[in-house]
Amino acid sequence: MTEKAEFAERLKQAMRNAGYELRPGVLAKEFNTRYWGKSVSFQAASSWLKGVSVPEQDKLVVLAEWLKVEPQLLRYGGGAVQRVNEARTRFEEAMNLQDREVFEAFLNLPAPQKKIVCEVILAFAKAQQADTPR
Repeated sequence: MTEKAEFAERLKQAMRNAGYELRPGVLAKEFNTRYWGKSVSFQAASSWLKGVSVPEQDKLVVLAEWLKVEPQLLRYGGGAVQRVNEARTRFEEAMNLQDREVFEAFLNLPAPQKKIVCEVILAFAKAQQADTPR
């Protein structure tokens, strides 16, 4: 199943859970009453439900608020969110106090200095990979 089709299934399920009919007219009407930008057409709503397209982020946030689901869950599904959370947990558990202080200092650097630090770190990492036997 494609990413767009998976999004469509999550959108349909969210609409079902919220008690709405799975019709493009219903989706367009309910969405447009909540969205401050240019209204979406019946065809746009239909393409979301059919898995032809995925709404832009600002529209996705409105859909999620209306349907009372997390935007990232609606867009990517629970598996993707879980993988991100697991990666974040592994990253945080691997850091010690000194690592945290270094990251904090790095985040406070101006952009040009951050760029230099990144280039140095990536050069060290590349050299380390070249020295590591396979």
